Amino acid sequence: MMDFIMVPTIMAIITLGIYKLFELFVCKKERLLLIEKMGDKFVPDTTYGPKLCSNFSFSALKIGCLLAGMGLGLLIGFVICTTSVPGYLDKNMNDWRIYRETVSMVYGACVLVFGGIGLIVAFITELKLSKKQ
Repeated sequence: MMDFIMVPTIMAIITLGIYKLFELFVCKKERLLLIEKMGDKFVPDTTYGPKLCSNFSFSALKIGCLLAGMGLGLLIGFVICTTSVPGYLDKNMNDWRIYRETVSMVYGACVLVFGGIGLIVAFITELKLSKKQ
């Protein structure tokens, strides 16, 4: 029943894995450059207590926008299928195998498009929030 979501899910997992791998190597190089640049200028902090960090993590925003986009994509895919595929909601549909691939493609495309739009919205929001600081 949920065959339409397997391809986008697998592609998302593979893409996330490749992205995290590249991010790992890039961050390692950046940390090494910062350590070399600081050199002898490092003065240890002698103050105790909690420190307020000005760096915010936007991972919750990214995940929230991605999931909202994917949910909206599923909803839009359902609306498209109910309006364009004759007998989509009928249980006794005889020619379902004709429409099965079309319905899977509509759902997959909507999930990917609206998930991407959600990530773009998260990126724009992150840029605006970082410019304020």
